[in-house]
Amino acid sequence: MDEKSPIGLSKPFPAPLPASENYAVDFNGLDDPDHPQNWKLSSKLFISILVCSGTFIVSLTSAIFAPGIDKASKYFGISTVVATLGTTLYVLGFSFGPMIWAPASELKGRKWPLTAALIGGGIFTIASAVAKDPQTLIICRLFAGVCGASQFSVVPGVLADLYDNSTRGIAISVYALSVFVGPFMAPFVGGFIASSHLGWRWTLYIPAILSLVNGAVSAIFLKETFPPCLLVAKAVRIRNESGNWGIHARQEKVEVDFSNLAEKYFMRPLKLLFMEPIILVVSLYMSFIYGLVYALLEAYPYVFETVYGMSPGIAGLMFIGLIIGVGLACTFIVLLQIPYAKKLAENKGVPVPEWRLGPTLLGAPVFTIGLFWFGWTGFTPSIHWAAPATAGIFIGFGVVCIFLPCFNYIVDSYLPIAASAVAANVMLRSAVAAGFPLFSRQMFQNLGIQWAGTLLGCLAAIMIPIPFVFRAYGPMLRGRSKVFK
Repeated sequence: MDEKSPIGLSKPFPAPLPASENYAVDFNGLDDPDHPQNWKLSSKLFISILVCSGTFIVSLTSAIFAPGIDKASKYFGISTVVATLGTTLYVLGFSFGPMIWAPASELKGRKWPLTAALIGGGIFTIASAVAKDPQTLIICRLFAGVCGASQFSVVPGVLADLYDNSTRGIAISVYALSVFVGPFMAPFVGGFIASSHLGWRWTLYIPAILSLVNGAVSAIFLKETFPPCLLVAKAVRIRNESGNWGIHARQEKVEVDFSNLAEKYFMRPLKLLFMEPIILVVSLYMSFIYGLVYALLEAYPYVFETVYGMSPGIAGLMFIGLIIGVGLACTFIVLLQIPYAKKLAENKGVPVPEWRLGPTLLGAPVFTIGLFWFGWTGFTPSIHWAAPATAGIFIGFGVVCIFLPCFNYIVDSYLPIAASAVAANVMLRSAVAAGFPLFSRQMFQNLGIQWAGTLLGCLAAIMIPIPFVFRAYGPMLRGRSKVFK
Protein backbone atom coordinates (compact mmCIF):
# COMPACT_ATOMS: atom_id res chain seq x y z
CA MET A 1 0.00 0.00 0.00
CA ASP A 2 1.37 3.36 -1.01
CA GLU A 3 1.57 5.94 1.74
CA LYS A 4 0.46 9.44 0.88
CA SER A 5 3.09 12.08 1.45
CA PRO A 6 2.05 14.95 3.73
CA ILE A 7 1.59 18.31 2.05
CA GLY A 8 4.59 20.51 2.49
CA LEU A 9 7.21 17.74 2.28
CA SER A 10 7.14 16.00 -1.07
CA LYS A 11 3.89 17.51 -2.36
CA PRO A 12 3.31 21.14 -3.25
CA PHE A 13 0.61 23.12 -1.48
CA PRO A 14 -2.71 23.05 -3.35
CA ALA A 15 -4.10 26.15 -4.98
CA PRO A 16 -6.24 28.27 -2.60
CA LEU A 17 -9.98 27.89 -2.80
CA PRO A 18 -11.57 30.48 -5.11
CA ALA A 19 -13.44 33.27 -3.32
CA SER A 20 -12.65 31.79 0.08
CA GLU A 21 -15.05 34.23 1.75
CA ASN A 22 -17.86 32.24 0.14
CA TYR A 23 -16.85 29.37 2.41
CA ALA A 24 -17.21 31.48 5.59
CA VAL A 25 -20.18 30.46 7.72
CA ASP A 26 -22.58 33.17 8.88
CA PHE A 27 -26.05 33.46 10.39
CA ASN A 28 -29.03 33.12 8.07
CA GLY A 29 -30.27 36.67 8.38
CA LEU A 30 -31.52 38.66 11.35
CA ASP A 31 -34.12 36.04 12.26
CA ASP A 32 -31.75 33.07 12.41
CA PRO A 33 -32.87 30.98 15.43
CA ASP A 34 -29.23 30.09 16.08
CA HIS A 35 -28.40 33.72 16.92
CA PRO A 36 -28.52 34.31 20.71
CA GLN A 37 -30.89 37.25 20.36
CA ASN A 38 -33.44 34.91 18.75
CA TRP A 39 -33.28 32.18 21.38
CA LYS A 40 -36.31 31.32 23.49
CA LEU A 41 -37.03 33.83 26.24
CA SER A 42 -36.77 31.07 28.85
CA SER A 43 -33.22 30.25 27.71
CA LYS A 44 -32.18 33.89 27.75
CA LEU A 45 -33.67 34.42 31.20
CA PHE A 46 -31.90 31.34 32.60
CA ILE A 47 -28.53 32.49 31.24
CA SER A 48 -29.12 36.05 32.48
CA ILE A 49 -30.05 34.90 35.98
CA LEU A 50 -27.08 32.54 36.14
CA VAL A 51 -24.46 35.12 35.12
CA CYS A 52 -26.02 37.91 37.20
CA SER A 53 -26.09 35.63 40.25
CA GLY A 54 -22.36 35.09 39.68
CA THR A 55 -21.92 38.87 39.66
CA PHE A 56 -23.89 39.12 42.90
CA ILE A 57 -21.63 36.50 44.52
CA VAL A 58 -18.50 38.40 43.49
CA SER A 59 -19.84 41.74 44.74
CA LEU A 60 -20.96 40.09 47.99
CA THR A 61 -17.52 38.50 48.41
CA SER A 62 -15.85 41.88 47.94
CA ALA A 63 -17.48 43.33 51.06
CA ILE A 64 -18.55 40.45 53.31
CA PHE A 65 -15.11 40.25 54.95
CA ALA A 66 -15.36 43.87 56.18
CA PRO A 67 -17.43 43.09 59.33
CA GLY A 68 -14.81 40.51 60.34
CA ILE A 69 -11.83 42.84 60.01
CA ASP A 70 -11.66 43.69 63.73
CA LYS A 71 -11.62 40.04 64.78
CA ALA A 72 -9.20 39.04 62.04
CA SER A 73 -6.81 41.82 63.05
CA LYS A 74 -6.87 40.61 66.68
CA TYR A 75 -6.31 37.00 65.57
CA PHE A 76 -3.26 37.88 63.49
CA GLY A 77 -2.02 40.63 65.83
CA ILE A 78 -2.09 43.33 63.15
CA SER A 79 -3.71 46.76 62.89
CA THR A 80 -7.20 47.13 61.45
CA VAL A 81 -5.72 49.21 58.59
CA VAL A 82 -3.56 46.26 57.52
CA ALA A 83 -6.51 43.87 57.87
CA THR A 84 -8.58 46.23 55.72
CA LEU A 85 -6.24 45.34 52.87
CA GLY A 86 -8.28 42.15 52.65
CA THR A 87 -11.09 44.27 51.22
CA THR A 88 -8.94 46.85 49.44
CA LEU A 89 -6.84 44.38 47.45
CA TYR A 90 -9.89 42.36 46.46
CA VAL A 91 -11.35 45.50 44.84
CA LEU A 92 -7.94 46.39 43.40
CA GLY A 93 -7.95 42.99 41.69
CA PHE A 94 -10.89 44.28 39.62
CA SER A 95 -8.41 46.66 37.92
CA PHE A 96 -6.13 43.87 36.68
CA GLY A 97 -8.68 41.18 35.89
CA PRO A 98 -10.15 42.75 32.72
CA MET A 99 -6.76 42.47 31.01
CA ILE A 100 -7.11 38.68 31.34
CA TRP A 101 -10.82 37.96 31.07
CA ALA A 102 -11.92 40.48 28.42
CA PRO A 103 -9.55 39.22 25.69
CA ALA A 104 -10.20 35.61 26.73
CA SER A 105 -13.94 36.16 26.20
CA GLU A 106 -13.32 37.41 22.67
CA LEU A 107 -10.99 34.53 21.79
CA LYS A 108 -12.60 31.56 23.54
CA GLY A 109 -16.12 32.81 24.15
CA ARG A 110 -18.01 33.84 27.28
CA LYS A 111 -18.65 30.53 29.01
CA TRP A 112 -15.20 29.34 30.02
CA PRO A 113 -13.75 32.65 31.24
CA LEU A 114 -16.81 33.07 33.47
CA THR A 115 -16.72 29.47 34.70
CA ALA A 116 -12.96 29.33 35.29
CA ALA A 117 -13.00 32.68 37.10
CA LEU A 118 -15.81 31.64 39.45
CA ILE A 119 -14.10 28.38 40.34
CA GLY A 120 -10.72 30.09 40.66
CA GLY A 121 -12.21 32.84 42.83
CA GLY A 122 -13.82 30.23 45.08
CA ILE A 123 -10.50 28.39 45.50
CA PHE A 124 -8.60 31.57 46.37
CA THR A 125 -11.34 32.61 48.80
CA ILE A 126 -11.07 29.26 50.58
CA ALA A 127 -7.31 29.79 50.73
CA SER A 128 -7.99 33.15 52.40
CA ALA A 129 -10.35 31.51 54.89
CA VAL A 130 -7.79 28.91 56.02
CA ALA A 131 -4.87 31.37 56.07
CA LYS A 132 -2.46 31.01 59.00
CA ASP A 133 -0.84 34.40 58.46
CA PRO A 134 -2.06 37.79 57.21
CA GLN A 135 0.15 37.70 54.11
CA THR A 136 -1.65 34.61 52.77
CA LEU A 137 -5.03 36.14 53.54
CA ILE A 138 -4.26 39.40 51.76
CA ILE A 139 -2.54 37.92 48.69
CA CYS A 140 -5.23 35.31 48.12
CA ARG A 141 -7.89 38.02 48.40
CA LEU A 142 -6.05 39.92 45.64
CA PHE A 143 -6.06 36.88 43.35
CA ALA A 144 -9.71 36.22 44.18
CA GLY A 145 -10.47 39.80 43.11
CA VAL A 146 -8.63 39.29 39.83
CA CYS A 147 -10.86 36.27 39.20
CA GLY A 148 -13.95 38.19 40.26
CA ALA A 149 -13.25 40.85 37.64
CA SER A 150 -14.45 38.36 35.04
CA GLN A 151 -18.05 39.06 36.07
CA PHE A 152 -17.63 42.81 35.56
CA SER A 153 -15.85 42.58 32.20
CA VAL A 154 -17.61 39.57 30.59
CA VAL A 155 -21.22 39.57 31.85
CA PRO A 156 -22.12 42.85 30.07
CA GLY A 157 -20.89 41.13 26.90
CA VAL A 158 -23.18 38.16 27.57
CA LEU A 159 -26.17 40.48 27.96
CA ALA A 160 -25.16 42.32 24.77
CA ASP A 161 -25.09 38.94 22.97
CA LEU A 162 -28.59 38.06 24.17
CA TYR A 163 -30.52 41.34 23.92
CA ASP A 164 -30.82 44.05 21.27
CA ASN A 165 -30.78 47.82 21.83
CA SER A 166 -34.47 48.00 22.74
CA THR A 167 -34.29 45.48 25.63
CA ARG A 168 -30.64 45.55 26.66
CA GLY A 169 -31.23 48.45 29.05
CA ILE A 170 -33.56 46.34 31.19
CA ALA A 171 -31.04 43.49 31.32
CA ILE A 172 -28.22 45.86 32.27
CA SER A 173 -30.43 47.32 35.02
CA VAL A 174 -30.83 43.86 36.57
CA TYR A 175 -27.09 43.41 36.24
CA ALA A 176 -26.53 46.72 38.07
CA LEU A 177 -28.83 45.47 40.83
CA SER A 178 -26.51 42.49 41.36
CA VAL A 179 -23.44 44.77 41.33
CA PHE A 180 -24.66 47.03 44.14
CA VAL A 181 -26.96 44.85 46.25
CA GLY A 182 -24.03 42.53 47.02
CA PRO A 183 -21.85 45.15 48.80
CA PHE A 184 -24.88 46.62 50.59
CA MET A 185 -26.12 43.21 51.76
CA ALA A 186 -22.67 42.03 52.83
CA PRO A 187 -22.40 44.14 56.03
CA PHE A 188 -25.37 42.60 57.82
CA VAL A 189 -24.77 39.10 56.45
CA GLY A 190 -21.10 39.29 57.37
CA GLY A 191 -21.88 41.06 60.66
CA PHE A 192 -24.13 38.28 61.90
CA ILE A 193 -21.68 35.60 60.73
CA ALA A 194 -18.63 37.25 62.34
CA SER A 195 -20.53 37.82 65.61
CA SER A 196 -21.77 34.23 65.78
CA HIS A 197 -19.95 31.08 66.84
CA LEU A 198 -18.88 30.63 63.20
CA GLY A 199 -16.40 33.49 63.40
CA TRP A 200 -14.77 35.70 60.79
CA ARG A 201 -13.42 32.84 58.66
CA TRP A 202 -16.95 31.89 57.64
CA THR A 203 -17.38 35.32 56.06
CA LEU A 204 -15.03 33.81 53.46
CA TYR A 205 -16.11 30.16 53.49
CA ILE A 206 -19.75 30.95 52.63
CA PRO A 207 -19.08 33.11 49.52
CA ALA A 208 -16.43 30.60 48.43
CA ILE A 209 -19.00 27.81 48.51
CA LEU A 210 -21.48 29.96 46.58
CA SER A 211 -18.83 30.76 43.98
CA LEU A 212 -17.86 27.12 43.50
CA VAL A 213 -21.50 26.02 43.19
CA ASN A 214 -22.25 28.74 40.64
CA GLY A 215 -19.09 27.82 38.73
CA ALA A 216 -20.06 24.14 38.66
CA VAL A 217 -23.59 24.94 37.47
CA SER A 218 -22.17 27.25 34.80
CA ALA A 219 -19.77 24.55 33.60
CA ILE A 220 -22.68 22.17 33.06
CA PHE A 221 -25.62 24.35 32.01
CA LEU A 222 -24.30 27.72 30.76
CA LYS A 223 -24.60 27.97 26.98
CA GLU A 224 -22.05 29.84 24.91
CA THR A 225 -23.49 33.18 23.73
CA PHE A 226 -20.61 34.77 21.79
CA PRO A 227 -21.82 34.75 18.14
CA PRO A 228 -18.38 34.20 16.51
CA CYS A 229 -17.81 31.10 18.67
CA LEU A 230 -21.29 29.81 17.85
CA LEU A 231 -20.38 30.11 14.18
CA VAL A 232 -17.26 28.02 14.82
CA ALA A 233 -19.46 25.20 16.13
CA LYS A 234 -21.77 25.65 13.13
CA ALA A 235 -18.82 25.46 10.72
CA VAL A 236 -17.55 22.25 12.35
CA ARG A 237 -21.00 20.69 12.01
CA ILE A 238 -21.32 21.65 8.33
CA ARG A 239 -17.79 20.41 7.53
CA ASN A 240 -18.58 17.03 9.05
CA GLU A 241 -21.90 16.77 7.22
CA SER A 242 -20.64 17.95 3.82
CA GLY A 243 -17.06 16.71 3.80
CA ASN A 244 -16.00 20.10 2.48
CA TRP A 245 -13.04 21.09 4.63
CA GLY A 246 -12.84 24.56 3.11
CA ILE A 247 -15.91 25.65 5.09
CA HIS A 248 -14.86 27.71 8.11
CA ALA A 249 -15.87 30.44 10.55
CA ARG A 250 -13.99 33.72 10.60
CA GLN A 251 -13.19 33.21 14.28
CA GLU A 252 -11.15 30.12 13.36
CA LYS A 253 -8.74 32.35 11.43
CA VAL A 254 -8.11 34.61 14.43
CA GLU A 255 -4.66 34.06 15.88
CA VAL A 256 -3.54 35.06 19.35
CA ASP A 257 -1.48 38.22 19.07
CA PHE A 258 -0.31 39.24 22.52
CA SER A 259 0.95 42.61 21.33
CA ASN A 260 -2.48 43.37 19.84
CA LEU A 261 -4.23 42.23 23.04
CA ALA A 262 -1.93 44.39 25.15
CA GLU A 263 -2.69 47.36 22.92
CA LYS A 264 -6.45 46.80 23.04
CA TYR A 265 -6.87 46.10 26.76
CA PHE A 266 -3.99 47.99 28.37
CA MET A 267 -2.30 50.63 26.23
CA ARG A 268 -5.41 51.82 24.38
CA PRO A 269 -7.49 52.14 27.60
CA LEU A 270 -4.73 54.23 29.16
CA LYS A 271 -4.57 56.42 26.06
CA LEU A 272 -8.34 56.86 26.10
CA LEU A 273 -8.24 58.02 29.72
CA PHE A 274 -5.83 60.82 28.83
CA MET A 275 -7.02 61.68 25.31
CA GLU A 276 -10.82 61.48 25.62
CA PRO A 277 -12.41 63.98 28.04
CA ILE A 278 -15.70 62.08 28.02
CA ILE A 279 -14.08 58.86 29.24
CA LEU A 280 -11.83 60.63 31.76
CA VAL A 281 -14.44 62.86 33.39
CA VAL A 282 -17.27 60.31 33.39
CA SER A 283 -14.94 57.61 34.72
CA LEU A 284 -13.74 59.92 37.50
CA TYR A 285 -17.36 60.62 38.44
CA MET A 286 -18.16 56.90 38.44
CA SER A 287 -14.98 56.23 40.44
CA PHE A 288 -16.16 58.57 43.18
CA ILE A 289 -19.57 56.90 43.25
CA TYR A 290 -18.11 53.38 43.24
CA GLY A 291 -15.52 54.31 45.85
CA LEU A 292 -18.19 55.69 48.14
CA VAL A 293 -19.96 52.32 48.08
CA TYR A 294 -16.91 50.77 49.71
CA ALA A 295 -16.31 53.80 51.96
CA LEU A 296 -19.75 53.23 53.46
CA LEU A 297 -18.64 49.74 54.51
CA GLU A 298 -16.54 51.50 57.15
CA ALA A 299 -18.64 54.64 57.69
CA TYR A 300 -21.98 52.92 58.43
CA PRO A 301 -20.60 50.59 61.13
CA TYR A 302 -18.76 53.51 62.72
CA VAL A 303 -21.91 55.68 62.88
CA PHE A 304 -24.40 53.05 64.01
CA GLU A 305 -22.10 51.13 66.35
CA THR A 306 -20.31 54.12 67.90
CA VAL A 307 -23.12 56.68 68.04
CA TYR A 308 -26.12 54.39 68.48
CA GLY A 309 -24.41 51.46 70.23
CA MET A 310 -25.70 48.78 67.86
CA SER A 311 -24.12 45.36 67.46
CA PRO A 312 -22.31 44.67 64.14
CA GLY A 313 -25.18 42.59 62.76
CA ILE A 314 -27.88 45.14 63.67
CA ALA A 315 -25.74 48.00 62.39
CA GLY A 316 -25.40 46.13 59.11
CA LEU A 317 -29.19 46.08 58.77
CA MET A 318 -29.03 49.85 58.27
CA PHE A 319 -27.74 49.09 54.76
CA ILE A 320 -31.27 47.97 53.89
CA GLY A 321 -32.07 51.61 53.17
CA LEU A 322 -29.36 51.61 50.51
CA ILE A 323 -30.75 48.38 49.03
CA ILE A 324 -34.23 49.92 48.86
CA GLY A 325 -32.76 52.93 47.05
CA VAL A 326 -30.96 50.67 44.57
CA GLY A 327 -34.21 48.78 43.87
CA LEU A 328 -36.17 52.00 43.35
CA ALA A 329 -33.50 53.32 40.98
CA CYS A 330 -33.51 50.14 38.89
CA THR A 331 -37.32 50.28 38.69
CA PHE A 332 -37.14 53.94 37.64
CA ILE A 333 -34.57 53.21 34.93
CA VAL A 334 -36.53 50.21 33.63
CA LEU A 335 -39.67 52.36 33.32
CA LEU A 336 -37.69 54.89 31.30
CA GLN A 337 -36.85 52.16 28.79
CA ILE A 338 -40.35 52.51 27.31
CA PRO A 339 -39.86 56.08 26.00
CA TYR A 340 -36.23 55.24 25.18
CA ALA A 341 -37.30 52.31 23.00
CA LYS A 342 -39.82 54.58 21.25
CA LYS A 343 -37.17 57.21 20.47
CA LEU A 344 -34.80 54.46 19.33
CA ALA A 345 -37.41 53.12 16.91
CA GLU A 346 -38.09 56.63 15.56
CA ASN A 347 -34.34 57.03 14.99
CA LYS A 348 -34.22 53.77 12.96
CA GLY A 349 -32.49 51.84 15.74
CA VAL A 350 -29.50 54.20 15.95
CA PRO A 351 -28.83 55.11 19.61
CA VAL A 352 -27.91 58.65 20.64
CA PRO A 353 -25.56 58.35 23.66
CA GLU A 354 -26.91 61.46 25.41
CA TRP A 355 -30.33 59.84 25.70
CA ARG A 356 -28.85 57.59 28.36
CA LEU A 357 -28.12 60.46 30.76
CA GLY A 358 -31.71 61.26 31.67
CA PRO A 359 -31.76 59.36 35.02
CA THR A 360 -28.42 60.92 36.01
CA LEU A 361 -29.94 64.41 35.90
CA LEU A 362 -32.17 63.36 38.80
CA GLY A 363 -29.77 60.95 40.48
CA ALA A 364 -26.93 63.46 40.90
CA PRO A 365 -28.81 65.95 43.16
CA VAL A 366 -30.64 63.15 45.02
CA PHE A 367 -27.31 61.49 45.77
CA THR A 368 -25.90 64.76 47.11
CA ILE A 369 -28.94 65.31 49.34
CA GLY A 370 -28.51 61.80 50.76
CA LEU A 371 -24.89 62.41 51.73
CA PHE A 372 -25.66 65.69 53.52
CA TRP A 373 -28.66 64.06 55.20
CA PHE A 374 -26.55 61.16 56.47
CA GLY A 375 -23.77 63.39 57.80
CA TRP A 376 -26.04 65.86 59.58
CA THR A 377 -28.40 63.36 61.22
CA GLY A 378 -26.04 60.54 62.21
CA PHE A 379 -23.64 62.44 64.49
CA THR A 380 -25.70 62.34 67.71
CA PRO A 381 -27.95 59.75 69.43
CA SER A 382 -30.45 62.53 70.17
CA ILE A 383 -31.57 62.16 66.53
CA HIS A 384 -33.32 58.83 65.98
CA TRP A 385 -31.30 56.23 64.08
CA ALA A 386 -34.06 56.02 61.46
CA ALA A 387 -33.05 59.45 60.15
CA PRO A 388 -29.54 58.53 58.91
CA ALA A 389 -30.82 55.10 57.89
CA THR A 390 -33.46 56.73 55.69
CA ALA A 391 -30.76 58.83 54.03
CA GLY A 392 -29.47 55.56 52.59
CA ILE A 393 -32.53 55.37 50.32
CA PHE A 394 -31.46 58.63 48.65
CA ILE A 395 -27.81 57.54 48.47
CA GLY A 396 -28.66 54.14 46.97
CA PHE A 397 -31.06 55.70 44.47
CA GLY A 398 -28.45 58.23 43.42
CA VAL A 399 -25.65 55.67 43.14
CA VAL A 400 -27.47 53.57 40.54
CA CYS A 401 -29.05 56.52 38.70
CA ILE A 402 -25.55 57.93 38.19
CA PHE A 403 -23.51 54.79 37.70
CA LEU A 404 -25.67 52.81 35.27
CA PRO A 405 -26.55 55.58 32.77
CA CYS A 406 -22.94 56.81 32.76
CA PHE A 407 -21.73 53.28 32.01
CA ASN A 408 -24.20 52.98 29.11
CA TYR A 409 -23.19 56.46 27.92
CA ILE A 410 -19.55 55.44 27.60
CA VAL A 411 -20.48 52.24 25.73
CA ASP A 412 -22.79 54.06 23.28
CA SER A 413 -20.30 56.89 22.73
CA TYR A 414 -17.42 54.54 21.87
CA LEU A 415 -19.29 51.55 20.48
CA PRO A 416 -16.62 50.50 17.91
CA ILE A 417 -14.02 50.33 20.70
CA ALA A 418 -16.40 49.61 23.58
CA ALA A 419 -14.15 46.89 25.01
CA SER A 420 -11.26 49.33 25.42
CA ALA A 421 -13.51 52.09 26.76
CA VAL A 422 -15.04 49.76 29.35
CA ALA A 423 -11.59 48.47 30.30
CA ALA A 424 -10.42 52.05 30.88
CA ASN A 425 -13.44 52.74 33.06
CA VAL A 426 -13.10 49.53 35.10
CA MET A 427 -9.37 50.03 35.66
CA LEU A 428 -9.78 53.59 36.93
CA ARG A 429 -12.86 53.15 39.11
CA SER A 430 -11.61 49.93 40.70
CA ALA A 431 -8.21 51.47 41.48
CA VAL A 432 -9.86 54.53 43.05
CA ALA A 433 -12.48 52.52 44.94
CA ALA A 434 -9.82 50.23 46.41
CA GLY A 435 -8.38 53.11 48.44
CA PHE A 436 -11.62 54.33 50.02
CA PRO A 437 -11.93 51.70 52.78
CA LEU A 438 -8.41 52.56 53.99
CA PHE A 439 -9.27 56.11 55.04
CA SER A 440 -13.07 56.36 55.36
CA ARG A 441 -13.28 55.31 59.04
CA GLN A 442 -10.36 57.58 59.98
CA MET A 443 -11.99 60.44 58.08
CA PHE A 444 -15.24 60.08 60.02
CA GLN A 445 -13.30 59.74 63.29
CA ASN A 446 -10.98 62.72 62.79
CA LEU A 447 -13.26 65.16 60.98
CA GLY A 448 -16.39 64.13 62.81
CA ILE A 449 -19.44 62.58 61.22
CA GLN A 450 -20.98 65.97 60.36
CA TRP A 451 -17.97 67.35 58.53
CA ALA A 452 -16.98 64.09 56.86
CA GLY A 453 -20.52 63.84 55.48
CA THR A 454 -20.34 67.51 54.47
CA LEU A 455 -17.04 66.95 52.65
CA LEU A 456 -18.46 64.03 50.67
CA GLY A 457 -21.64 65.97 49.99
CA CYS A 458 -19.69 68.98 48.70
CA LEU A 459 -17.67 66.75 46.36
CA ALA A 460 -20.91 65.24 45.07
CA ALA A 461 -22.41 68.74 44.64
CA ILE A 462 -19.41 69.88 42.60
CA MET A 463 -20.00 66.95 40.25
CA ILE A 464 -23.73 67.57 39.73
CA PRO A 465 -23.16 69.64 36.54
CA ILE A 466 -21.21 66.81 34.84
CA PRO A 467 -24.21 64.96 33.32
CA PHE A 468 -25.86 68.28 32.39
CA VAL A 469 -22.70 69.38 30.56
CA PHE A 470 -22.39 66.13 28.63
CA ARG A 471 -26.10 66.13 27.87
CA ALA A 472 -25.71 69.55 26.24
CA TYR A 473 -22.20 69.38 24.75
CA GLY A 474 -21.64 65.63 24.39
CA PRO A 475 -22.29 65.56 20.62
CA MET A 476 -19.75 68.35 20.08
CA LEU A 477 -17.11 66.60 22.21
CA ARG A 478 -17.67 63.32 20.43
CA GLY A 479 -17.36 65.12 17.11
CA ARG A 480 -13.93 66.37 18.12
CA SER A 481 -12.78 62.96 19.32
CA LYS A 482 -9.42 61.83 17.91
CA VAL A 483 -10.52 58.21 18.07
CA PHE A 484 -12.90 58.39 15.12
CA LYS A 485 -10.76 60.60 12.88
